[in-house]
Amino acid sequence: MSRRKGQDPKLRVGERADGTKYYYVQFWADVPGQEERKRVTEVIGLVGQITKSEAQRKKLEIISKLNINSGDYRLPSSKTFADAVAHYRTKYAPTYLRDSTFSVADGRIRNHLEADWGNVPIEHIDIDSVNEWAAKKRKAGLSWTTIKDALRTMQGVLSVFSKGKEPPFSQKALKIPEAEKLQMDIDSREKVSFSWADAEKIAEHVSKIDTLGEARREQYSTLILLAAASGLRSGELLALRVCDLDFEANAIQVKHSSDQRNGGKIGPCKNVTAYRSVHLGDAEGMKAMARLKRFLELYAAPSPEVLVFRSKRGGPLLETTVLNQGLYLALEANGLKKAGLHAFRRGCNRRWELAGIVPAVIRQQMGHTSAAMTRLYSGRIPMEQVQAAFSTKNRGVVVQMENMENEAAA
Repeated sequence: MSRRKGQDPKLRVGERADGTKYYYVQFWADVPGQEERKRVTEVIGLVGQITKSEAQRKKLEIISKLNINSGDYRLPSSKTFADAVAHYRTKYAPTYLRDSTFSVADGRIRNHLEADWGNVPIEHIDIDSVNEWAAKKRKAGLSWTTIKDALRTMQGVLSVFSKGKEPPFSQKALKIPEAEKLQMDIDSREKVSFSWADAEKIAEHVSKIDTLGEARREQYSTLILLAAASGLRSGELLALRVCDLDFEANAIQVKHSSDQRNGGKIGPCKNVTAYRSVHLGDAEGMKAMARLKRFLELYAAPSPEVLVFRSKRGGPLLETTVLNQGLYLALEANGLKKAGLHAFRRGCNRRWELAGIVPAVIRQQMGHTSAAMTRLYSGRIPMEQVQAAFSTKNRGVVVQMENMENEAAA
């Protein structure tokens, strides 16, 4: 909308049906979401109770408070959040986003944003209105994690729709009570993580599930051990092809990812750092590679281009199938918390860190975009692993002290 000219409305005198006269002023007001303005009448006071000069002064105060003649006045946009969403869905996402990325974002838009923000003019979306909305959602039971994820999507939608390609608010100014911030940090350290020992027990149980055929038992148990040893994302595991494996170098090339929200469709990886070569050089990695090699010898692939973990028809497996037919049953039998394949990825990150692998190497192996993400994956280390770390550290000291004691006795 173009800039409106300044307004200097005339002070007028009106008369009611009973003969009472009053001072009033009329001016034009912009209506959010509409191109046309509306005429507003403001009564100032009764004639006789205030003088004309007082009425004139009050008129100026009204115009000043409305700020309509100020250089800082912002015209309400005729565009709403719904317009930004339409642009995002029809123009931006089909060209620039992976199907899985758009699927996640669109789910947040439909479930959390569209109903509340759809008709709101973009000019009215700022950190104050966002904080008010977030507080209402939190009071209704939505977690701060979900709220922040929804707002991150909202920022993306508004950014691609704006000329400056910048969101109208920053989450740094999001008002989250300190106690809840602390709890969020605590919860982030308590994410489920499966150790290599857990993975071996789980794989052992899966290999004995009598409701699965022999080939499926071998496939699922091999998949679980490889997930724990390599730290690959579930989509990366399920997109592996035989030609991506290098048994001589104990390495895996990550070149694709399976879109689990789109029937397992094989497509590009999550980001640029996800394209990588993962070296399985520790004892756990070599054990998993040996198990994988045995699996491929038992169930030979028709060509190097086929998927390692495939359905009977040769298509990609779905993680939900692996979870429901195998993993969940094994977790329950072993008294472990219910979680998906991602818990093996977290456990692998922690194992490498406790083994003293250089952080930069771990970050590359995991395909993380930042060191902060790699640190976050370690979470709270279970006490048995803490004790094992101290035991390994102190083993040499104990031997040295025993030798000293033996020498003294001699």
